[in-house]
Amino acid sequence: MLLDDPLDFEKEDPLLPKGRPAKRKKVIGLDDLLEDFFASGKDELKASGVESKHGSKGYNSDDEDKKVREKEIKFRKFVEEYEEQSKELDAGDDVPQWGQRVFGCQKSPSIPSATGVENCQLLQSFSAHEHLGFDLNIEQGEGFLEGLLVDGWLLKLVLLHGSVEDSIASWALTKLLYSCNKKFRVAASDFWDNVLSLNEADKLSVDIGHFPSYSVLKSAILNYGYIFDNRTEVSTSESVIADDGPPQNIIEWLKIISTCCKIRNVHSIFSSSEAEELLVIVISLFLDRQLEGLLLILGDCLSSLILYFNSSEWESSCLTVAQSISQRVTMDLNCLRIVDCITGTDYRSKFLRSQLALQFLKISFGLKVANAEKILKSLTSINVKDKECNFFCLSGTRLLIFCKVRS
Repeated sequence: MLLDDPLDFEKEDPLLPKGRPAKRKKVIGLDDLLEDFFASGKDELKASGVESKHGSKGYNSDDEDKKVREKEIKFRKFVEEYEEQSKELDAGDDVPQWGQRVFGCQKSPSIPSATGVENCQLLQSFSAHEHLGFDLNIEQGEGFLEGLLVDGWLLKLVLLHGSVEDSIASWALTKLLYSCNKKFRVAASDFWDNVLSLNEADKLSVDIGHFPSYSVLKSAILNYGYIFDNRTEVSTSESVIADDGPPQNIIEWLKIISTCCKIRNVHSIFSSSEAEELLVIVISLFLDRQLEGLLLILGDCLSSLILYFNSSEWESSCLTVAQSISQRVTMDLNCLRIVDCITGTDYRSKFLRSQLALQFLKISFGLKVANAEKILKSLTSINVKDKECNFFCLSGTRLLIFCKVRS
């Protein structure tokens, strides 16, 4: 081997390639496409400038900027037109949520300062016993009764005596309806619930002459801010409390109505017309979203009012209630809310639910027939193949009410 000859390992192939690796292709993104789109105007202008027959000055930066701006404006108009067309594709009306204003501003109740409770025989009996150490004046007498009411001793004394004085009954009812102290109104509610309870012989446990009247209960709900006719504006000239939530005594108000209805066989506290108005009020309370936590209490009061009517009164009273409610409720999802709140499976609940649905259908479709079969026949006769048929009018709430009527 000659000295100038390459060695054996020098004849082998080199470990590294001589050529540089090919570059990876760049991923084209949306921004690159937009840049290419706007830059295409410049390329076209440059090309037109080269091919121009009017010399080498065919390209102008001012013309370039003007063309690019025109393209931007054209692109923006295209996007705006596309958005408008996409909105027109959804021709359905926006469906508002259910919910209706039931309570406005609360009013200050006109409660007489002199209740006469200080002269009741119960307090006089305590004052007569000198060995008990009581020396009660007018203010101490009411405060003493409040302590007996909260501790439950007032109920025990009444049950032991077997009767309730009118002054004590009126005083306890006022505490139930208007007291700001939760302990007082809860204790007063329990007191009335026990006083109006029936014994094993289906008679009242104690003798009572002063029952809660419709006028007192209606006055209370109006003082709570209830909008008795929501088609008129609520007067706030006498308001002293802002509309900051549901009235705090509404639970006790519902409970006392439910208790009064359960003794119908023993004593009829409300007339049929008064019970109809109370039923309208309770049903309308289901539209207030602030009272969603009271659905059980509302349902119990509703069931008690439905069962309050005699069999001979129910159908005519039910029609009156349905007509009154249909005039108060707006023709949207509130209709379905009202129909769905009647959850009973008994005959009376189903009849009331169907009457409500029929009244809403009559108003919604402008029907002047009162017979259920004729109303259903009018609805089923609608030709859905007609191009002018309003499917939005037939769908949603109205179709669901239609199903309630047929069920």
